[in-house]
Order: sequence, then C-alpha cells, then structure tokens
Amino acid sequence: MSAEHAVHVRIEGKVQNVWYRAWTTEEATRRGLRGWVRNRADGTVEALFIGPGDAVTGMVTACRVGPPDARVTNVIEHPGQDDGSKSFRQTATE
Repeated sequence: MSAEHAVHVRIEGKVQNVWYRAWTTEEATRRGLRGWVRNRADGTVEALFIGPGDAVTGMVTACRVGPPDARVTNVIEHPGQDDGSKSFRQTATE
C-alpha cells in the first residue's frame, strides 16, 4: 500500500444536476478515501481526496469521466492538505 496523499480537484463541464456528487461519494468510499465533495456556485464541482496514493490517483482519473450523464471538460488538480476527515462526505455548496 502506498503512502497517504491529499489532492484537491475542481471538475469543469456539465457536472451539476447529473448526480456527480453522489457518484463521487460512492466511488471515493469504495476506494477507501477520506475527504469531501461539493458543488460550487460557478457550476463546477470541487473535491478533496485523501488516502493511499494509488487510490487517490485512480479517483482523479475516474473524475475525468464521472457518472453517465456528466460531460467533464477539465479536471484541475492541486496538492491538498489532510483536513482530518474521518470518511468521505458531501458538503454544502460554496
């Protein structure tokens, strides 16, 4: 198992009102990740993934496709900081 990493992403495209947050929560939980996902007022989705490096990398790759009704045009990835999340959850729109 690889060391823990944290990655902050912003997903652009048709990613709201297509179950993107619910899909992200299910996928991240299945991969054993911690963190959160939320809609942003600008129409993007933002997430923080924390966990083993290979699982985080796989999750970011999956975000480039998303759920069936999503149309992802870009995923912007930055190093993140572990915020102490105990599980993966949806949070309020920012």
